[in-house]
Amino acid sequence: MEKVWFITGSSRGLGRSLTEAVLAGGDKVVGTARNVQQLKGFEDLYPQQFLALQLDVTDYNRVYDAVAEAVTHFGRVDVLVNNAGFGITGAAEAFTDEQVRSQLETNLYAPIEITRAVLPYMRRQGGGRILQISSIGGRVGNAGVSIYQAAKFGLSGFTESLAKEVESFGIKVTSVEPGGFRTDWAGDSMTYAADIEGYDLVKQRADFFKSGSFVPVGDPDKAAKVMIDLAVHPNPPVHLVLGSEAIGMLQNRDADRTAEMEAWLPVSLSTDHDEAENFFETEQGKSYLKK
Repeated sequence: MEKVWFITGSSRGLGRSLTEAVLAGGDKVVGTARNVQQLKGFEDLYPQQFLALQLDVTDYNRVYDAVAEAVTHFGRVDVLVNNAGFGITGAAEAFTDEQVRSQLETNLYAPIEITRAVLPYMRRQGGGRILQISSIGGRVGNAGVSIYQAAKFGLSGFTESLAKEVESFGIKVTSVEPGGFRTDWAGDSMTYAADIEGYDLVKQRADFFKSGSFVPVGDPDKAAKVMIDLAVHPNPPVHLVLGSEAIGMLQNRDADRTAEMEAWLPVSLSTDHDEAENFFETEQGKSYLKK
């Protein structure tokens, strides 16, 4: 069955690859960009399938108008993909207030607001899919990208809670969490804070990105195919990590986090009221004595 997709950030990177693949597969796309001229090629090739809308995702009044235009034009929105965003690198104390606000507004507040704008339509039509393009940086923290990862951790958490809220309406939500993909994320889309002496790990990461030596393993065209399949899967995951690099990072992080929890377990359990039960069970079925 033909679907209508609403994809933010359709003019470049993963959003462009996804838009191309969706249109080639016969579905319809509402593609957004700050500069709609960058979407003209899609309009020329797919005049009946593609609607270009100018959208700055941080203009929240315009967000609601754009979603309404999409529904007026195509009659519905079946798949929302919150893809628009950008990266930023630097030490947490080095970012300007404007850099912090801009990062959170674009990478966290905007996808939340666009989701809120789309949900009433999906709820009334009896279903839909929402794909939040987060990052492995929403699961694993690294020096130098603290503000970017604050936004992505927030988006992944929002997705996990939202999936439980809207499941009964037939709406399925997935946080897509890629590692490095061959887009311009670390190129033209990357911004930087000023250097502060002593932050060696942060400077190493910034210099690496600026050097052009960062060659990710991820293929955006393959990621696009995965997301198209995800949009029709009867039981999609709430979190989907993409890329072997990202899987390795997550496995190491999970092992470290489990080891840390085990090491501090007596302290964690020591704060319960004395009349509480003497054991609890984890989701993995393990039982721990509190005393």
